[in-house]
Amino acid sequence: MNDFTIHNLKQIDLYRWLLPKQGKMRTDGLLFLDRSLLEHIKNDKSITQVANVACLPGIVGKSLAMPDMHQGYGFPIGGVAAFDPDQGVVSPGGVGYDINCGVRLLRTALEKEEIATRIDALVNCLFTNIPSGVGSKQRYLKLNKQELKKVLETGASWAIRNGYGSNDDLLHIEEGGCLGWADPDTVSDRALDRGQAQLGTLGSGNHFVEVGFVDKIFDDKLASGIGLFKNQVTIIIHTGSRGLGHQVCGDYIRLMQNASRKYGIDLPDRELCCAPIHSPEGEKYLSAMAAAANFAFANRQFITEEVRRTFEHVLGRGAIKLGLELVYDVCHNIAKFETHEVNGRQQEVVVHRKGATRAFPAHHPKVPDAYRETGQPVLIPGDMGRYSYVLVGTEKALQETFGSTCHGAGRLMSRHAAKKIAKGHNVTAELAEMGVTVKGAGRATLVEEIPQAYKDVEDVVRVVHEAGIANKVARLRPLGVIKG
Repeated sequence: MNDFTIHNLKQIDLYRWLLPKQGKMRTDGLLFLDRSLLEHIKNDKSITQVANVACLPGIVGKSLAMPDMHQGYGFPIGGVAAFDPDQGVVSPGGVGYDINCGVRLLRTALEKEEIATRIDALVNCLFTNIPSGVGSKQRYLKLNKQELKKVLETGASWAIRNGYGSNDDLLHIEEGGCLGWADPDTVSDRALDRGQAQLGTLGSGNHFVEVGFVDKIFDDKLASGIGLFKNQVTIIIHTGSRGLGHQVCGDYIRLMQNASRKYGIDLPDRELCCAPIHSPEGEKYLSAMAAAANFAFANRQFITEEVRRTFEHVLGRGAIKLGLELVYDVCHNIAKFETHEVNGRQQEVVVHRKGATRAFPAHHPKVPDAYRETGQPVLIPGDMGRYSYVLVGTEKALQETFGSTCHGAGRLMSRHAAKKIAKGHNVTAELAEMGVTVKGAGRATLVEEIPQAYKDVEDVVRVVHEAGIANKVARLRPLGVIKG
């Protein structure tokens, strides 16, 4: 018997499914899916995980899942849930191991044809300049712990103060590139050790830097407001907090397992171990999580400047002439204090977004001035063979999802299954036939990340667009990719 049968899902419309409150659930679940995407997750445990999240104390509104949902640790990947700060809990499983894994988009003044003969050189140079792969480390930058703690406290601004970018970049990063409640002293020595030589590194798995171009515009006015045009060269950076964030999550999962027992929290799944938000354990985790998130902001900022320097070197022009500007940087795995309307009144809540993206509308106070009229850019990467999307947030997202939407295509098969499917295939050659130059730290990573391992991001984006929780602006196609 699969999750679909067990939970008696009820279809609301073409893109919404209600998971009715049942058993120990304190609220309903709401899944944003069409029938084809539902088929992909019927036999994993992600629907059960949506129900389990609905059992946690102090949950506000519904337990939510985006159309890229699939089974995760505790929360489903694609899961969103908000909690009352006084009655609710915070759970590392609602954030994930790669704290503040996120995406940033750079635009250029270049058109696709201007770099057509330089793609191989750009990919090779990016691969040389940005350390990639499992356990990858910087060759020329290893911070002492005192300096690393400054990174954890100040985020992207640390990188900018040290010559990696400009203050203008900070105006185009979620939360200005820093969560202000971070406390480096809540991060373990082991986590610090793992992070000391990893600032400015891509890591492994689904992390990448992609050179691509705008191949389709869906809304001319919105695209113009974000600075995008047809055939424009773009760069996407996707990475997070590396070993430091992974260690923070592991450390606090162990602490939260004890805290759950201490506070008498009845867990439907031990992976949802948690603590009251304003308990010593809850506050300590939030401070450590914020520190790891700030490391991720600094990491993407560092890589951004390496991208700029690479383009300058390969194309022989300065970053200003190249028009290499940051469009936006969004977080995926994070928990934040935000103010939302709940039952007709404004209320502070702690929103967990696990493999989900913030999607605030035009004129929202948290949207940067540059996008006050368009809404916050939403960046949805696909797989390395197809396409990615730029969208903007909407009022409906605020009303239904605490201003949240999907974060990517979502895996269709496990890494083990991808390896079996790709056996005997030359992934690099097959991608080259599709017009994509790819370079990875090893064949294993490329095999695990074959396009067939992912849902078609177009299907995922169609659901959030038609459901009204994000509006399509542009589609990007890859030309060259470096993978960890």
